[in-house]
Amino acid sequence: MIINLRVDYTVADIETMENVSKDIDGIFENLKEKYSIDEYVEIATCNRKEYYIHNDNCVIDEPLLDHDNKAIIIEHGDVAIEHLFRMTSGLESMIVGEDQILGQVKDARNVAIKQRHCGNVLDNIFTKAIHVGQLVRNKTNINKGSVSIGSIAVDLAEKHFGDLENKTVLVIGAGKMGSLVAKSLSEKNLEAIFVANRTYYAAVQLAKDLDGEAIFFDDLNDYLKTADVVISATGAPHAIITKERLSSIDGDFKDLFMVDIANPRDISVDVKELGVNLCNIDDLRELAENNKAQRKNESIEAEKIIENDFNLLKESFKIMEIDDILGNLRLSMEDIRQRETQKAIVKLSDVDGSVKVLDNLTKSIVNKIFYDINKNLKQAAKEDEQKVIEMAEYIFK
Repeated sequence: MIINLRVDYTVADIETMENVSKDIDGIFENLKEKYSIDEYVEIATCNRKEYYIHNDNCVIDEPLLDHDNKAIIIEHGDVAIEHLFRMTSGLESMIVGEDQILGQVKDARNVAIKQRHCGNVLDNIFTKAIHVGQLVRNKTNINKGSVSIGSIAVDLAEKHFGDLENKTVLVIGAGKMGSLVAKSLSEKNLEAIFVANRTYYAAVQLAKDLDGEAIFFDDLNDYLKTADVVISATGAPHAIITKERLSSIDGDFKDLFMVDIANPRDISVDVKELGVNLCNIDDLRELAENNKAQRKNESIEAEKIIENDFNLLKESFKIMEIDDILGNLRLSMEDIRQRETQKAIVKLSDVDGSVKVLDNLTKSIVNKIFYDINKNLKQAAKEDEQKVIEMAEYIFK
């Protein structure tokens, strides 16, 4: 059984997502402990926390999955897989069509493979999901234009000021999200752009691409008091900019515009008490809804691709099920063949290669018998003849 356990922006604001992520970890750990789950993939982004689990012993009505939190979504089987396909296609993103989720899913799968908890079933599902995401982007215009949280964050800052011409911008975080923000900023006629990151080398690399300036993380306060816009997207486990920190800086922050696109949040809400204009992921929803409406037709085309490839995946799993039956059957037939051949050899003298002739004869018999069984069972699997498959399992054990 495939189980998807998640919280995302569709049912929770940023604060709820931060809190519920811990509850989801707890539910997963309970399942893992009870069932010795060794096949799972974890996905964590600024807009979601998800687990994909495969274990034949997990039953969806298991009490360990019971919870009172309406922000926790639990789906299983086809519904869970379809959600993954929609996610890699960009249809489950706040910014419909954004490309980052595809890379994030790839990274999650690679981590699971490296840590040896992505088995054959999940590997097949995730490989197909990544293929679907690429196919949707190649065959539709779902990802054309400003389609990332980073670009929408810049749009929000631009909307606040009218334009960003001659503004000084400070980007905190040189990871993938920070890079997307910086890329969007590079198209604006800024006075200056500064990049801060805990790893200074990463800040230098990003600043070089932008014709900006890298700064040391320890010097952040000096640049906070001169910035017009601060966009923060680090992976810090707690807030790095607070009211207390800003209060310790000699500056006026009433005209400062901050956008926090990190999860957990980088900027505490109490900075608003100093007059700071603060926006976070929750404030991006309105722009995201406009983006969704503009991509409605592309989404319809993407849904068709998802449905087609989902059906192909289900067919491939049926074939895999039959392959297991056929593999066991072949091994059984081969064992019988070898035993009976050995009995016959004892009774024959190896004159004129008779033993080899006998061995080839019995191999040929097995191959001919197996040919029709192989062909007919695979055809039954393709046509979803479940009764035939179950009968084959019963007959051939």
